Amino acid sequence: MTEPVLLGPIGIRPTAGVPAHCEGDVCITCSDEAVPVRITELRPDEIALVETEAGTFEEVSIALVDAGLGDVVLVHAKEAIVRVDTSAFQPAGSGGGSR
Repeated sequence: MTEPVLLGPIGIRPTAGVPAHCEGDVCITCSDEAVPVRITELRPDEIALVETEAGTFEEVSIALVDAGLGDVVLVHAKEAIVRVDTSAFQPAGSGGGSR
């Protein structure tokens, strides 16, 4: 007899290696990590221009968080999910500290 198969949400079999629950910074839906970014510009419709630690700029939604210019947020799938301490943002070449 075989072992029972644990099914994920909506009856989908979990991918090998993907945790069945949150563990640290890992997303349970795809195992990607949320990344810290700094808000550099507020745009209409709850959109912000953010700077990544690599020094690139992207637009993300800030609809789920109370965040403003200069705040550091964790972003997953172009959606800010939580505001964090500014020390979480470490731009490339900064030597490990925030600006």
